[in-house]
Amino acid sequence: MTGPLYVLGVSAFYHDSAAALLRDGEIVAAAQEERFTRRKHDPRFPANAINACLETAQIEAEELSAAVFYESPVLSLDRILRTAAAGGEAALPSVLDGLPAWLSTKLFFDELVRTELGCEVPVLFSEHHVSHAASAFYPSPYDDAAILTIDGVGEWATTTLAEGDAEGLRLHQEIRFPHSLGLLYSAFTQYCGFKVNSGEYKLMGLAPFGEPRYAARIRDHLIDLREDGSYALDMDYFPYELGQTMTSPRFHELFEGPPRERESRIRRKDADLAASVQAVTEEAVFRMARHLRRTTGRSSLVMAGGVALNCVANGKLLREGIFDELWVQPAAGDAGGALGAAYVGAHVYFDAPRVAAAPGRDRQRGSYLGPAWSNEEVRSFLDLQDLPYSTASDDERAREVARALAEGQVVGYMVGPAEFGPRALGARSILGDPRNAETQSVMNLKIKFRESFRPFAPSVLREACSELFDLDVESPYMMLVAPVREELRLPGAADASDEGEDLIAIVNEPRSSVPAVTHVDYSARIQTVDGVEKPDFHAVIREFQTLTGIGCVVNTSFNVRGEPMVLSPRDAYQCFMRTDMDLLVMENFLLRKVDQPKFEDREDWQEEYELD
Repeated sequence: MTGPLYVLGVSAFYHDSAAALLRDGEIVAAAQEERFTRRKHDPRFPANAINACLETAQIEAEELSAAVFYESPVLSLDRILRTAAAGGEAALPSVLDGLPAWLSTKLFFDELVRTELGCEVPVLFSEHHVSHAASAFYPSPYDDAAILTIDGVGEWATTTLAEGDAEGLRLHQEIRFPHSLGLLYSAFTQYCGFKVNSGEYKLMGLAPFGEPRYAARIRDHLIDLREDGSYALDMDYFPYELGQTMTSPRFHELFEGPPRERESRIRRKDADLAASVQAVTEEAVFRMARHLRRTTGRSSLVMAGGVALNCVANGKLLREGIFDELWVQPAAGDAGGALGAAYVGAHVYFDAPRVAAAPGRDRQRGSYLGPAWSNEEVRSFLDLQDLPYSTASDDERAREVARALAEGQVVGYMVGPAEFGPRALGARSILGDPRNAETQSVMNLKIKFRESFRPFAPSVLREACSELFDLDVESPYMMLVAPVREELRLPGAADASDEGEDLIAIVNEPRSSVPAVTHVDYSARIQTVDGVEKPDFHAVIREFQTLTGIGCVVNTSFNVRGEPMVLSPRDAYQCFMRTDMDLLVMENFLLRKVDQPKFEDREDWQEEYELD
């Protein structure tokens, strides 16, 4: 083969479709389809994401060495048909509902790719959990590591224990469908009134408001959890094999009532159920990790799969000290499967050497892997729409944003390539003042339009992290939860368990000197920011520290409830104008809400604002 080795990875047709592109084993670009289509968790073929990756690499589809799908359609169909056969007539509706999509997409993925790309690119296939394992190991900073992948289900596997080194990936153990830790967590997500595959974050955020009163009941009835971390579910409580719902009448009887109606008032019981399944999930993860340490002898652990997005469990796992080091794939869910598939293509099929990591750094490039807009493109958009703005140099921008935050303003921040994965990392972020106890509820209700109990994350200067939080390692991807330092906590804050049924009453109660990022249990989901991967964001926080003495800001994703993170100038401006944000930053352009013309949801935006 002559020329660079370009391998495209693709995940699609379940949720969070995505594409990723490697050049000679190194990440060039990665993006999720939802950011382009504005359809959250979009499962469709990621044509826009693929085009964005090719544009970033400045290549044509004909230059691809291969396209790799993140799972095996044949094995997945085998599971569905075998499960349906075992379920009999009751399973027939779900099979008939899903089979046409299989016959038109997954089973003929190779033809679909060639049609979409308009060329005869070689098409290869990975397996779902192999893709997850590859996405965790190959971009990590480690030369060798134990690998743990946990999610709902791939083809058959729901959990795998593996290891990786210079010789490649080796699978040691797997747990197979229908037994799934991810689906156990999703069952409680649905039972507590949240949506499966998107509401698991809410359940995790709700858990600190409750007590694990039902944990013993879960262990005694729902899951047989063994010492080595392997487990089996009692499927009498879970009818999801039939594709109809996650929990059965027997489950409802065990927990004394039907599921909570979505959007109804959250009860103390829901918080206690969340705390309980969170505790059982953590116990299972810890047991698997101990078993992996014993059997592999590796000192570093890498993780992927949807359950690896449980940053509360990740933080506790790190503090348990089972492994010396922990790295979690930032796009741990199905979107990251596209990246893993590309790595499988590069390193397994083509035997490409692994790219060396810079000392002390991983190979993920901060996960700033999506599209970017130049100043010229932003200006062209603003001028075409006749919108008032001012300009600022990089240094002026940092000072202006910091000043606005210090004055209590809320800032929409769009600078540089978009993030790959579910977390806003300072490229498509909404920023606020962590010192203000009301910031959380204001941003939740007036900006994000979401439940007021949900916590916000601090983005903190790497060099200032230990001054605020009990965390002595980097957390650049918001994948670790750690406690606020004891001396910063405020005395007299009520315990959530003492507040009766009214959970919202305690949300605004200050619990530390950075109350807007301190959860009810004194924890915080931390992003450490350095000047290497994200110098512009680092400069903002540094200027804020100069003004306030606090080296962190509130950071949440730049979107409203039900929508994906913004991607383009158009997305950012619409979100800005639909909410109570005060200042919008798009590259080196600043837009103040008070200066903007009256806004109505517009369908007449001029899409074409390319440069002359």
